[in-house]
Amino acid sequence: MLANKFSVGRTTGLAAAVAVAVTAFSGSAFAQKEIKLTAIDGYPAKALWVKTFIKYFVPAVDKALAKTGNYKIKWNLAWGGQIVKPKGVFKGLQKGLGDLGIVTTVFHADKVPLHGLSFATPFVTTDPGLLARTFDDMVATHPDFKKGWEKYNQVYLTNLAVLDSYNMFFKKPITQLSGLKGKKIAAAGLNMRYLKNTGAKGVGGSLVGYYNKLKTGVVDGAMVWAEAAVIFKIVEVAPHMMCASLDTVNSKAITVNTKTWKKLPNEVKQALQAAAIIYRDGTSKDVEARSKVMYKKFAQKGRQGHTAEPGAARSMG
Repeated sequence: MLANKFSVGRTTGLAAAVAVAVTAFSGSAFAQKEIKLTAIDGYPAKALWVKTFIKYFVPAVDKALAKTGNYKIKWNLAWGGQIVKPKGVFKGLQKGLGDLGIVTTVFHADKVPLHGLSFATPFVTTDPGLLARTFDDMVATHPDFKKGWEKYNQVYLTNLAVLDSYNMFFKKPITQLSGLKGKKIAAAGLNMRYLKNTGAKGVGGSLVGYYNKLKTGVVDGAMVWAEAAVIFKIVEVAPHMMCASLDTVNSKAITVNTKTWKKLPNEVKQALQAAAIIYRDGTSKDVEARSKVMYKKFAQKGRQGHTAEPGAARSMG
């Protein structure tokens, strides 16, 4: 009897020990790993492409990783100059100040010239989705597109077209091309080439600074799109729009710091790549949906005149 009790006790103790060991092993083997990623852009959260990053990109990554539960991203979303200004995203990612970000490529034609291809081919399309998809097809076909980013310590994921068409916004009405002569127009990098032979002078800057430039008289007008004119309140200081109908461009690229990329597990890399395409296409759809609304909102800002839509040059006022 005593022997039986001893045997039962030993067996029970052994089973308990095995259970503890299995539990410990399972916990260590299947513990979810948290990965910290800092996303950067110098533009504020009200910018469309920042909103859609939060709306499409972040959830898409989280959803993809949740399928296995192996990894979870702890996001640090640093917008609006928290880490870099609009023109500083490229160098910030190059130096590792952020892990991934939204680069405004129009500022960096000297470093990634191939990404400025659409700026050299205006009057092609007002369909941002078509342009963005076509550009990524070229990237997939021609390795030099990605190699251009590799030189600056970055891995290219995708591009964005965040507008339907560049137009001209002025403090006073301008109804014909000759009216541009002598005017100073705020513009960003590559799009200043559109002013060549018009008699106007481009004044470099970024979208966040156009309002003050117009208000203080540093410039007479700005080259932007209707959605930006409303969201960044440019309509308040430049209420007259000439529909130049220069069409859409892909002025953004989503890239990852190379050092960060090399450290990431393949599962996370795949999630980021897939999410980038969802983000690209979602942003394009939002641009199309918002553009018509924003033309009407621009027209409703206390002004009488034509409904401002892409077409022949006309003036709001």
